[in-house]
Amino acid sequence: MKKKLGFWLSSLMMVLLLIGCGGGESSAPADPDVNNEGTETAEETPSNEETPDVSGEEEILNIGYSGPLSGPAAFYGENTVSGIRMAVEEINVEGFEVNGTTYKLNLVTLDDMYMPNESGTNARRLVQEYNTPVVFIPHSGGIFATQVFNEQENFIIGAYTSEQSVLEQGNELTLRIPPAYDMYPEPFVQYQQERFGKKLALLPTATQYGKDWTEALVPVWEAFGGEVVYDGDIDFGKDTDFFPIVTNALSQNPDVLFVGGPSEPTALLIKAARELGFEGGFMIMDQAKFEEMEPVLGGFDMLEGAVGTLPIVGNGAPGSEAIVEKYEAEHGRVPTAEAAFNYQAMYAFVEAMKLAGTVEDTKAIMEHLDAGVKAIPDELIVWHVTGVENQGMNWKGAVGAIEDGEIIPLTE
Repeated sequence: MKKKLGFWLSSLMMVLLLIGCGGGESSAPADPDVNNEGTETAEETPSNEETPDVSGEEEILNIGYSGPLSGPAAFYGENTVSGIRMAVEEINVEGFEVNGTTYKLNLVTLDDMYMPNESGTNARRLVQEYNTPVVFIPHSGGIFATQVFNEQENFIIGAYTSEQSVLEQGNELTLRIPPAYDMYPEPFVQYQQERFGKKLALLPTATQYGKDWTEALVPVWEAFGGEVVYDGDIDFGKDTDFFPIVTNALSQNPDVLFVGGPSEPTALLIKAARELGFEGGFMIMDQAKFEEMEPVLGGFDMLEGAVGTLPIVGNGAPGSEAIVEKYEAEHGRVPTAEAAFNYQAMYAFVEAMKLAGTVEDTKAIMEHLDAGVKAIPDELIVWHVTGVENQGMNWKGAVGAIEDGEIIPLTE
């Protein structure tokens, strides 16, 4: 069924020069996989989260978060932590019981400004000062930096990144929250080649994440009989005039452009291509969101034939309408995947603790995460998730295309 979105989001230019840790990524926020180093130091005090009221028989369980809460990446950081915060507030209405004790959650948030070294420092502080069994981190650089010691210090990383490599480190206390991006190339390629043709120009973000995405995509494109006619990338931290590189790419007469990065500059790149006369299709990596590009472009007309990830709005999961309604009421905008997936992960951790009978034994909690996801009440399922497999949350495919000004699901 066709699903039409008509909403306005604040259009923010979130572009920063980032230098990655363990991957050399350099781009902007608005995605789960950007790393950063800077010259400022992160905030040393936790943000002002509301501590829950507890009775004499209840106990507080601290949950940690280290992510960007100030600076150019703050909007992305707020997107991620807002979903966790919403879940915490809902859970705290009644609390939850583990082995005869009722707990309420206290979310402790620290600003790392997308600096991997600060992520590690923050994680240590959260564990040592607040005894947090789980620390959410929404960027791969911070995750890699924290994986160096989290097993020794006995806490789980709630890893918001679609980089599959975070689960290839042999780290048994890491949960990858969003889908891995390797689920997207095949449906992307099939749709674009069938509709537009087999000549591809590459214009992704010049981050390590962009390079990894490209390495996953190109072999699939070629396996289906396609060829790459232009190989380029864009540093969204430096480049603001996209016409020269797009002109060079279009001189090779591609049928399809592979693009991606933060939503707003990606939308401006697409706009440049259309203004230069490009009539083909776009494959958009999962950093950029249809629902965030739409207001920048004044609608979906310029995105005609684009393929990317589906928004949370209208996805058909039992709890999707409720979270959209509540989130809009509280924030004045619809939730992106960052908010919704982290919301779901917080519930998964709580259910796993209940089943494991402990809030302290992190290995037992990890062992019960698959069952924990399955125990989440249907009305709280905000996207189609079936469990946890190989330390990654197992989500239903979420691929869609823009056809005649509407978002059309391509995956059932």
